Amino acid sequence: MTETAADHAVTTPAGSGPRTVRAARGTTLSAKSWQTEAPLRMLMNNLDPEVAERPEDLVVYGGTGKAARNWQAFDAIVHALRDLESDETLLVQSGKPVGVFRTHEWAPRVLIANSNLVGDWATWPEFRKLEAEGLTMYGQMTAGSWIYIGTQGILQGTYETFAAVAEKRFGGTLAGTITLTGGCGGMGGAQPLAVTLNGGAAIVVDVDRARLQRRVDHRYLDELADDLDDAVARVTAAKAERRALSVGLVGNAATVFPELLRRGVPIDVVTDQTSAHDPLSYLPEGYGVDEWAARAESDPETFTADSRRAMAKQVEAMVGFQDAGAEVFDYGNSIRREAELGGYDRAFAFPGFVPAYIRPLFAEGKGPFRWAALSGDPADIAATDRAILELFPEDEKLRRWITAAGEKIQYEGLPARICWLGYQERHLAGLKFNEMVASGELSAPIAIGRDHLDSGSVASPYRETEAMADGSDAIADWPLLNALLNTASGATWVSIHHGGGVGIGRSIHAGQVIVADGTDLAAEKIARVLVNDPGTGVMRHVDAGYERAEEVARERGLRVPMWEV
Repeated sequence: MTETAADHAVTTPAGSGPRTVRAARGTTLSAKSWQTEAPLRMLMNNLDPEVAERPEDLVVYGGTGKAARNWQAFDAIVHALRDLESDETLLVQSGKPVGVFRTHEWAPRVLIANSNLVGDWATWPEFRKLEAEGLTMYGQMTAGSWIYIGTQGILQGTYETFAAVAEKRFGGTLAGTITLTGGCGGMGGAQPLAVTLNGGAAIVVDVDRARLQRRVDHRYLDELADDLDDAVARVTAAKAERRALSVGLVGNAATVFPELLRRGVPIDVVTDQTSAHDPLSYLPEGYGVDEWAARAESDPETFTADSRRAMAKQVEAMVGFQDAGAEVFDYGNSIRREAELGGYDRAFAFPGFVPAYIRPLFAEGKGPFRWAALSGDPADIAATDRAILELFPEDEKLRRWITAAGEKIQYEGLPARICWLGYQERHLAGLKFNEMVASGELSAPIAIGRDHLDSGSVASPYRETEAMADGSDAIADWPLLNALLNTASGATWVSIHHGGGVGIGRSIHAGQVIVADGTDLAAEKIARVLVNDPGTGVMRHVDAGYERAEEVARERGLRVPMWEV
């Protein structure tokens, strides 16, 4: 490794506003331990130009999801992390560091709360007023919790979802099908590769050519079409040949989706991954990309109304495809609710992806387990890939994913990987990584986290907790218990957010990261955190009455007090 801690690459002096930021590589520390170097590098990695959508504005993904409230707050966080002791904890309130307290070595080094508003005030207008006053920021999910790893972060979950679609409707493969979707940003950019990894063809519509080109450059998207006719010709030929192909089309989904429906194009699967959760991040028809930001800022009320009307058109077309026999689902961006607010009364005619495909996995505590090589060395991820395959030799789906990821995925920022592991599985991987750091097989520690879209860490009635068996969709105690338990178990940093990918007022979610630094103390923490964290998912689904969750709890030794009386 040639890089050192100097390669944090802050290219302009602290306090001077926007600058290029990249995480350090190598083994030289600029903080006092790897337990504080890790959040420092991951914060900076979130803002790497290869990773972030608008790094100059501290926006990581999702239209407005930020890593820090402003550049002054970013500089203060960096300073605090570099100075933090092994028995101190930094508190971060919506992207602003507000206190350092003496705790103990088992306590998290950082505790983060983002975007949380009292119920009656939890609306977009109130949030934007407070944000304009400098009092809060939108943390999205992994943006404000410093564990975003680029488009790969959602890729495997998207792959799993499309695999479930294939299993449900198309005999286990998407070969011979066409998927239509919108949005190719930090989240939506995963969709074309997820479809082709499942053998299908896809049209991905985005208003911004630059986003589509970026996905081509990073090998998530195969090619760009010249126009709608060209896109249709390419994917229908691929469908006929049962050939995997993804095609990007510059256009507005509110215009393109209805037109494809009108033409009778043989679309088999329809979804969407635009930033519909925030109407200001969805471009209405009649607006140019170059005027987007200015018009949203100058008249947010009109822009919101126009955006919702456009979403209503798009969702009406999606329902039309469903009526014609296509498999249609909401991929967690709240587009159905926004379309309903835009005047379309059948917006909820199709389901969200969790109740449709993912809930059986959640009942087992399975979810998106991710890790990043703090060394910056791709060889470290290759070594962890091999370790995962050795640990779980019977999991053929996992083997296919890890093999495909190693061949297909271009890293964005620090090399990283993601796979879905469950209760009583994740800690085995974490402990193995820790051993590999201790032995020198890995050149530097590993930051282990997950998406907030996980088995027991979210209350989101339009996404993860939609249509719970016991009607507990909106109960928000569960992610709070998850965060408290991860704090008590020794996670390196823990976060609680409001909003996420479905918008203010619509979800509460929690995240955790644990650092495998090769020490005995790290091993003890890993053995607790990576069991307890997915264990809350099994617990939550046991409480809701899911039979599979009850089986897993009994098989794997999860104590449920209500069973003991």
